[in-house]
Amino acid sequence: MARERRPAGRRAAVVAAVLGASVLAAAGTAPPAGAHPGGHGRAAAYVALGDSYTSGPGIPAQVDAGCARSDHNYPSLVAAERRTRAFTDVSCGGATTAEMWRAQGGNPPQLDALDRHTGLVTVQIGGNDVGFGSIIGTCARLAAQDPAGNPCERAYRTSGHDELALAVLRTAPKVDRVLRAVRARAPHARVLVVGYPALLPDDGSGCFTQVPFAAKDFPYLRDTEKRLNRMLRLVAGVNRAEYVDTYGPTAGHDMCRAPADRWIEPLQPAAPAAPAHPNARGEAAMAQAVLGRLERGRGHG
Repeated sequence: MARERRPAGRRAAVVAAVLGASVLAAAGTAPPAGAHPGGHGRAAAYVALGDSYTSGPGIPAQVDAGCARSDHNYPSLVAAERRTRAFTDVSCGGATTAEMWRAQGGNPPQLDALDRHTGLVTVQIGGNDVGFGSIIGTCARLAAQDPAGNPCERAYRTSGHDELALAVLRTAPKVDRVLRAVRARAPHARVLVVGYPALLPDDGSGCFTQVPFAAKDFPYLRDTEKRLNRMLRLVAGVNRAEYVDTYGPTAGHDMCRAPADRWIEPLQPAAPAAPAHPNARGEAAMAQAVLGRLERGRGHG
C-alpha cells in the first residue's frame, strides 16, 4: 500500500493562501459493505467515502445500522446506473476526516477500502469537521433570545472573528490530506469531491416552524454552507480532483419547502431520513449530479 506523505510546509502554505483568500474574504461578506457486483458494466471498481450525507441515514433500506447506510444512497444509485462491476460503500454517519484513517465502531478506516485497482472514488467529507450538528443545536437554542435577529451569528462572532469561517478554513488542510491519501492508495482512480446540498433557502428566507432558527441567522448559515462548498471545490482543484456541485441542483428543495417539494428533511422529518439530511429524493438528486459530472468526462472544477 502506498504511503501518503504529511503536508510539507510549502504545500500547506499554498493551500492556506489559496483558501484563505477565498474563504475569509467571503466571511467578510454493521461492518462496511463489501464488493457488490453490479453487472458487467462500463465502470471500474468504485469506492464511496463519506459521512451521513453520503450514507443516507433513515432511508430504506438500511443495510448497515452502525453507519446508518442506505442501499438507496447516492453511491448505490450511481453504481447501479453505471453497472459498476465492483462497488464498495464505506460511508458512515458521523464520520470526520479522521475516520479516513481511524476505525469507527466496528468499521475499519475508510481509506482501507482503496487499492490500485480502484477506478472511481467519490468523497463527501468535511461537514462534521466544521461541526454541522453542533451548529444546528447552538442556533436552535439561541433563537429564542432574538427570533427576529441573528443571535447565532453574533455568538459565533464574539471573538471578533467569524468562528464558522475559521472552522471551514481549518478543515481545508484536513480535506487536502484526505485527497492526497486517496491519490496515494488509488493512483489510477478518477476522484470526485461531492459538495453538500442546499439545506436552507437560497434567498435567505426562513421557516421557524420547520427549522427553529432566528430570522437573520438563515442567510448567515446559508453563506456558511456555501463557504464550505467553495473550500471543497478549491481543495479538489489543488489535488487534480473533480468537484460535484450538489447545492445548485437541490436549491429550492431545502428544509423549508413543503413535504411534497423538499429533498432535505427539517428537524422533524416527515419522510424517512435523518433531521437536516437528504431524503430519498435528495440522494437521487445528488446521484444525478455525480452521474452528470462523470458523463462530462475527466476535468477539473
